[in-house]
Amino acid sequence: MLGIGSGLIVAPAHSRAPEPPPVWHDDVTSRLEVLALLQTLNANLLSHASATLTLEQWCGAHHLAPDAKIVAERVLGEDKPLPADGRTQLGIGPDEPVRYRRVQLACGEHVLSEADNWYVPSRLTEAMNEALDTTDTPFGKVVQSLHFRRQTLTAELLWSPLPQGWESGAPLPAAQGAALSIPHHVLQHRAVLFDQANRPFSLVVESYTSQVLAFTPPSR
Repeated sequence: MLGIGSGLIVAPAHSRAPEPPPVWHDDVTSRLEVLALLQTLNANLLSHASATLTLEQWCGAHHLAPDAKIVAERVLGEDKPLPADGRTQLGIGPDEPVRYRRVQLACGEHVLSEADNWYVPSRLTEAMNEALDTTDTPFGKVVQSLHFRRQTLTAELLWSPLPQGWESGAPLPAAQGAALSIPHHVLQHRAVLFDQANRPFSLVVESYTSQVLAFTPPSR
């Protein structure tokens, strides 16, 4: 869900080492706040076409960096196999070539999202494939002339600070008096891009990190 025409800066890089998780106290109030924040971010992402602009607004609203600007860093030298059902999602046979791109979206020192993108080069133009192979231009900008649409397949919280059924009376975790343990990835979206002929040409998995919470908790 990379933004198009948003002034996005792209730089090649090796994958950044994960930052330390943000410090939130392990108590019921903080857990409720974290859950509300993650659900709010998820809703914002689903209701806007550009994750880049959504993250930029989130960065500014929560003062994650002096300059609320999202930088896309293309990660070179890494590859991931297509997910097991990826060929079905892309509507291609077992021998159709698929290429891979990985990008990190960062605000200041915080990597907020890591995006894995598998695309079908035969469904792009020669110029598009050359740009993707030889430049760091964002994928969405390269394929903009396809006037593509995005279909979100899944949007899920990968971690919840509260147990299932907490709103129905399930026991809440006891306050530990320490930092809340937050995993690296907290939210994930999976989507397919379709061209004007309704052919799928890209499968993207966007994994949002705990750094979206790297600010002073509102209750402190």
